[in-house]
Amino acid sequence: MKISEILSSKKIGISCELFPPKLGSQLDNVKEVVKEMAEIKPSYMSITYGATGGTSEYTVDIANEIQNVNHIPALAHLTCASSGKEKVHAVIEQLKAAGIENILALRGDILEGADYPVQKDYRYASELIYDVKSRGDFCIGGACYPEGHPEAKTINEDLIHLKEKVDAGCDFLTTQMFFDNNIYYNFMYKVLQKNITVPVIPGIMPVTNGGQMKKIISLSGNMAPPRFKAIVDRFSDSPAAMRQAGIAYATEQIIDLIANGVNHIHIYTMNKPSVAGEIFRNLSDIYIRD
Repeated sequence: MKISEILSSKKIGISCELFPPKLGSQLDNVKEVVKEMAEIKPSYMSITYGATGGTSEYTVDIANEIQNVNHIPALAHLTCASSGKEKVHAVIEQLKAAGIENILALRGDILEGADYPVQKDYRYASELIYDVKSRGDFCIGGACYPEGHPEAKTINEDLIHLKEKVDAGCDFLTTQMFFDNNIYYNFMYKVLQKNITVPVIPGIMPVTNGGQMKKIISLSGNMAPPRFKAIVDRFSDSPAAMRQAGIAYATEQIIDLIANGVNHIHIYTMNKPSVAGEIFRNLSDIYIRD
């Protein structure tokens, strides 16, 4: 099933993101994570490339595991930074053969000191999106940054590039994680001003340890609201308390989004089915699964 079909439904949908193993020997462990995650019945599951694309060789295998073994629609990531056109075209054919209809097309993180781009390959995500669209009947997703892309000089510049991705063939967008829902609501107002009308799915990450929060802020530049900082300061020395507080905070964000008419939400699970499962249980009378 294409994600665009899922997003067209008025039913509440909650999807989950996984990342592949660093080593092939860990592939069975991730397949077990997929199985556990599938048991909570997310609307779809996405499988990332990893931070720099170094684990991309497992993406098709895990997407196949998600969709054809566990019967949950799969969203496979592709990135420009780690994949030239030849590799992208090969992966597209593998995805077609596996019946995977959904691709998240990203530029990806550029390794420090890397020679990017190779002249014959992609420079921007919009170029990748256009190429993928021309090579198959895929539903294509893109990424967006409610607080602005770290490399963009202004939020307006970032939105101009976002419009280019949509015009290239992007069917839906998923936001980077945020910890204050007002950031998302304000972003949606700016998106509509740019005549970007594809679905924009909010990305929520349950933060279950204090060190995780510090790393997120340093890597992404995300703003942590004082209310959330207080939770981290108060509970980060107690792993069990921080885990419970982080799950409760993420649940509250999701409930607020749904109450304000946002029907589709994406959870960055960090490969933790138990954390995702607790959030789903907290929403047991809100998120009714078939």
